Amino acid sequence: MRANSLALRLFVSATAVTVIILLVTGFVLSSLYRDAVERSFDDRLNVYLRTLVGELSPPDEPSERTVQSLGERFDLPLSGWYWQYVRLNAPKPEVHSSRSLWDAGLPRLPESIPIRDEDGTRRGYVTGPEDHRLRMIERTVDYGEDVRYLVTVAIDSQEIDDETHAFNRTITVTFVILAAVLLLTTMFQVRFGLAPLRRISESLAAIRAGTAERLAGHFPVEIEPLARETNALIEANREIVERARTHVGNLAHALKTPLSVMVNEAAARADDPLAAKVREQTGIMRDQVARHLERARIAARATVVGSVTDVQPVVTGLTRTMEKIYHPRGIAIDVEAPDGVRFRGERQDLEEMLGNLVDNACKWAQARVSVEVTPERADGAPPKPTVRIRGRRRRPRPDPGRA
Repeated sequence: MRANSLALRLFVSATAVTVIILLVTGFVLSSLYRDAVERSFDDRLNVYLRTLVGELSPPDEPSERTVQSLGERFDLPLSGWYWQYVRLNAPKPEVHSSRSLWDAGLPRLPESIPIRDEDGTRRGYVTGPEDHRLRMIERTVDYGEDVRYLVTVAIDSQEIDDETHAFNRTITVTFVILAAVLLLTTMFQVRFGLAPLRRISESLAAIRAGTAERLAGHFPVEIEPLARETNALIEANREIVERARTHVGNLAHALKTPLSVMVNEAAARADDPLAAKVREQTGIMRDQVARHLERARIAARATVVGSVTDVQPVVTGLTRTMEKIYHPRGIAIDVEAPDGVRFRGERQDLEEMLGNLVDNACKWAQARVSVEVTPERADGAPPKPTVRIRGRRRRPRPDPGRA
């Protein structure tokens, strides 16, 4: 995935959405699980609270009130399991608590915590003995005749935290694995979804290389209009080029005959100054028409998509012609041209360029000319293969008989 690519954009956006969804889902699940653990914890506390309230049924003498042990943890000093009841309207403080509280006491819940149960029970977190965080429920019991008690049961909240942390670790590992699977799936979906675009790119490269004439194959309904319009554009381009060639040819034939007539008429009057002027201007007209028609022909060929020419046959045929032309001087031409090298253009353009190159080398050579054709990639250019053709004159090889 390259920078600023469609695949990278799709992958990054899908990754961002996936991460956000997993984070939100994990936070919600963690909150719901903690609420469930707290409700389960409160149910246990409520059982102890009801047991404690049931054993506080008022006897005839308040001093005779006794509470049986609710469990061993409530008897161990500072175990984190505590109960306590306080008479609210006694002339002097009347506090009874579990042995685990030792000489400490339990604080009251803030008044801001609402009553959620029908029996008036409130629940929340407080800081207990030795700064331990406790989960506590409390309830006011009214026995009538101004006898009211505040009954409290509290247990260390570390159990809630431990269970919540264990669940968070489990869900984190699960979501990390799920995120990795989703990201791999996203990568596959991006590659699979963009495969038609990659095929179009490869088909266009084949058209430019000359191995294909149009986009072929079946494409999805979203890409099919693009392929259809591209094929139509290629066909329209070819039709325009063909029409341009036809017009160029017609113009050349239309001008050739009048110019020939004018030249012939002027040649018949060799001593006439006007005829000499006509011959001079018609020569200029011929050169100008030929030059501009050639430029139009080259421009028309430049717009052709998919026109390619094999380099080796052109180089071989051209060197043979040059050897015949420069045979009186004994010029030999060496050719190094690998198979499969192609020139993106028409044969006439390649012959014109190579002809000028080899002809110039032969003019200045003493006995031998070397023509080298090498495929390569241009430095700093896009990764498209190019062709370098180099013609150079070489010094004649020394004669072994001369020392």
